[in-house]
Amino acid sequence: MDAWLHFGKTDYLLFETWRPSSNGAIAGASIAIFAFGILDRALAALRRSREDHWRTGRTLALLSKPPTRTQLSPTPDHAKVGDAGESVEEVPVSDSSHDVKTASRPTLRSIPPFIPSHDIPRGIIHAIQTAFSYTLMLIVMTFNAAYIISVVLGLGVGEVLFGRVAYGANTHMVH
Repeated sequence: MDAWLHFGKTDYLLFETWRPSSNGAIAGASIAIFAFGILDRALAALRRSREDHWRTGRTLALLSKPPTRTQLSPTPDHAKVGDAGESVEEVPVSDSSHDVKTASRPTLRSIPPFIPSHDIPRGIIHAIQTAFSYTLMLIVMTFNAAYIISVVLGLGVGEVLFGRVAYGANTHMVH
């Protein structure tokens, strides 16, 4: 393996048994790497769209629970935790007799709850995406220019195809 940018037929590609040594084999490997780059961006788009879906579902689930409204102690600095795990903050409220009472209002959680049907697939997709990224990095580390060009072109084409999906409908400019 040469430690400089080169075009050559002597590089191993990920495995000892995968060593393209002819022009056709290098072309085939380059096409496979190109497709792998597109697949990496497709997986990133899938992950982002699923995260948006899960975030929306989680927010709707949290907002659909009725907030706990109880009479609390008259100290406005005191905070409690409600039934659903959200923190409850006391707010002073006055009525017609000028007595100060405290009512509670829910505040949003800083960490969303663990939902296995969301978080386990999210972790699996992230692990697969990380494996793809490391595989592409190892391919680039061969310093074979044909492979590097294939990685860059595959990621670029994948971004063109799937990038708009990954960033949602509200982030694109309308012309």
